[in-house]
Amino acid sequence: MSCILVAKCRFGEGIDLTKACISLAMKRSIDVTTASLESFTAFSPIRGGFALIIESILHLIILCLPKPVIGWFYKRSRALFHVFSGFNPKVGTEEKEAAEKVLNATDFEDLCRIQGYTHEEHVVLTKDGYLLGLHRLSSKRGEKNTNPGHSTGKPVVYLHHGLLMNSEVWVCITEPQRCLAFVLVEQGYDVWFGNNRGNKYSKKSIHHGPNTTKFWDFSIDDFAWHDIPDSIDHILNVTKAKSLGYVGFSQGTAQAFAALSIHPELNEKINVFIALAPAMSPAGLAAPIVDGLMKSSPTLLFLFFGRKSILSSASMWQSILYPPIFTAFIDKSLDWLFDWHSHNITEYQKIAAFAHLYSYASVKSVVHWFQIMRNATFIMYDDDVLSPVVRTSVSSYRPARFPTRNIASPIVLLYGDSDSLVDIDSMLSQLPGHTYAKRLHGYEHLDILWGANVDRDVIPEVLAALSRFSERKKGRQPSAYHQLQTSLARGSAAALEHEHE
Repeated sequence: MSCILVAKCRFGEGIDLTKACISLAMKRSIDVTTASLESFTAFSPIRGGFALIIESILHLIILCLPKPVIGWFYKRSRALFHVFSGFNPKVGTEEKEAAEKVLNATDFEDLCRIQGYTHEEHVVLTKDGYLLGLHRLSSKRGEKNTNPGHSTGKPVVYLHHGLLMNSEVWVCITEPQRCLAFVLVEQGYDVWFGNNRGNKYSKKSIHHGPNTTKFWDFSIDDFAWHDIPDSIDHILNVTKAKSLGYVGFSQGTAQAFAALSIHPELNEKINVFIALAPAMSPAGLAAPIVDGLMKSSPTLLFLFFGRKSILSSASMWQSILYPPIFTAFIDKSLDWLFDWHSHNITEYQKIAAFAHLYSYASVKSVVHWFQIMRNATFIMYDDDVLSPVVRTSVSSYRPARFPTRNIASPIVLLYGDSDSLVDIDSMLSQLPGHTYAKRLHGYEHLDILWGANVDRDVIPEVLAALSRFSERKKGRQPSAYHQLQTSLARGSAAALEHEHE
């Protein structure tokens, strides 16, 4: 699951929710049990409605503020940060300069341009009427595809992001040799990037506007039934390839697990499925109060966040807070909810990447995740809101499960042994016997995307899996990969030097 969910918990509703639960537990001098949770949920409609009203009012006020006022808040937060942290903004480093470029990039195109890449944009119409934005990198650094929108004859790789993210998370890296996408392009792959319905690049439908609840009425089921297979069909149609390699991160892996399990024909179109920080049936959250409350009744999220997009005001907070402060909020929240410490990601990489972390997603898709956690298995969205406490011990009802053991495509799992969202034993029990799992020592969830050593620990594993299973018969020798890393690093340094001339 994506982590931007936690930022808002620190900014607004999450604080109120936590204080309310702690106060209730202290008053009764008991742990948060089923009884206490039921007492809390009795007032949930009032609390949830009040939280939505407060958020709406605050959001409206900030939207009405002129830019000079917002700039004033930003400068004050920056000054306070420098005073209390002892940070000297005048001391510059190569990484700091690179981070500032990534931080200030407005979109996917800008992020690619920083490193000298030219991208293509494509639009996919799903069978249920959503318009999805796809991005493509088919040419190496400094080169342009003279025939965009057509086949390059190269092997194809498809990258898909996680929950509350978009395609920018793959390219918001401060060093190109640590960027999986750029390395794949330099290795001769035709690289495509997907986007879920509702996010920054896919916020359109031919049936409903984004301000309606019907537009946001989707979960992981819809990604699996439509978004993933329809995007892959478009890519194969453009490239004329018979199959492609799929690389997913977090929820991007869950969507592939689900899609491959319900579309037998899709297995013929994906020659290898590489799951980075795979998500299927997480055990839960590290914060026991929130974990217990959400598992008790996942639909409580509808009361706190409504039935449209979740955390829609995150970008508002980002606009008025100095980036290191916003990053600190994310860090503390990750520690609280997931017990992640992000020691493997440099501070400048966090500042650069966290600015591109959040994108719109439906509340329903997050509710779906808590349903999965509550049932401890990879289920489809459960429309029956009946609590498990009320159900009898007899198996009279069971939410439909994704038949993931039926997946025929080769599966490669790359997971961190410090990632609290990965229960590898539970996951392997729900996958076919041909699944290969590789443990990454000391890695947490986001480390696999932005860690300081992904060029040594993660990217070579991805390249090896693609080389083994993809259609490509010829390519670089293994030693050429290390030469490529050196070339990318030198190119990045040269670009910085050129800018200062």
